[in-house]
Amino acid sequence: MTPKSWLLLAILTLAVCAQAHAEAWPAPSEGDFVVANFRFGSGETLPELRLHYRTLGRIHKDGHGRVDNAVLILHGTGGAGTQFLNDRFAGQLFGPGQPLDAAKYFIVLPDGIGHGKSSKPSDGLRMTFPHYDYDDMLRAQYRLLTEKLGIDHLRLVMGTSMGGMHTWMWGEAHPEFMDTLLPLASLPVEIAGRNRMFRRMYMDAIRNDPEWNGGNYTAQPRGLADALHILVIMGSVPLQWQKEYPTREAADKYLEDRIASLMKEDDANDGLYQVDASRNYNPQPQLGAITAPLLAINSADDQINPPELGILEREIRHVAHGRAVVVPISAATHGHSTHTWAAVWKNHLSALLAQSARRP
Repeated sequence: MTPKSWLLLAILTLAVCAQAHAEAWPAPSEGDFVVANFRFGSGETLPELRLHYRTLGRIHKDGHGRVDNAVLILHGTGGAGTQFLNDRFAGQLFGPGQPLDAAKYFIVLPDGIGHGKSSKPSDGLRMTFPHYDYDDMLRAQYRLLTEKLGIDHLRLVMGTSMGGMHTWMWGEAHPEFMDTLLPLASLPVEIAGRNRMFRRMYMDAIRNDPEWNGGNYTAQPRGLADALHILVIMGSVPLQWQKEYPTREAADKYLEDRIASLMKEDDANDGLYQVDASRNYNPQPQLGAITAPLLAINSADDQINPPELGILEREIRHVAHGRAVVVPISAATHGHSTHTWAAVWKNHLSALLAQSARRP
């Protein structure tokens, strides 16, 4: 084969791969919902709260005019709806014949308050931005669905990490609003123990850096890099990383590259608000209010929600129709981030959807 033939073959191969990827799930539509004078639980208000969102698919209504195919998927701390638009999540779930086929479901991917393209401190208010918490984020999500998108019922609420915590809260706050719930990589109890300590370490690393200057910095403070080191180690995957970075040089390079990349993407004030938003989280006392079938999925190599605590198994007993699965450590798990590797747990999702009948 001539060099020119090789080049043509390579171009055709890339084109086929690109086309296959493009057809794996439909391109999302994007929009903004602006809420005037949004009042936060702290008593603070924002003249205009912007909530950015992405949707895939189309709304369908049943014979009574009620939406019957809407799915709400909630992201983790520091993330955005875009974190789901990749091969390991959307490529496993949103394509033809897959569990959340976008030709069948109307999928909503919002950016939470303080995240993504929604209103956040780095837009200009810095540390004068209202100090939101998870309750505020949930109220904003509900208003987005009901006031902007016209959704009066959800087929499924699911979320990863912080989004998983929000999923427990959704089940308590609006028990009749959804058919079923799937929290991933989360626990339904107050943030305490090591979980609270690493969050405090993250915030202290930023606040104690003189370069932070009370939030009025001109360049990202060095304390942000220290904070990011804490997040990296808490989200680490010992089994996978030992295989992927088997030498000192490889491990050092990964860490240096990862922190350098995050320093370009993250903002110290945004990060402070995002982590601090978990301060009031504690769905445990109201777990009995959840009436929809709920399946909680964690992984055994999750250092943020380690299985040896036994919390998930203990608390799921308080959910009337609740079940819990802890995925064993394997070559397929990725620590806390297993929540976004849908191939690991999508069979559980399929079973949950099949088993959860539409409630009257």
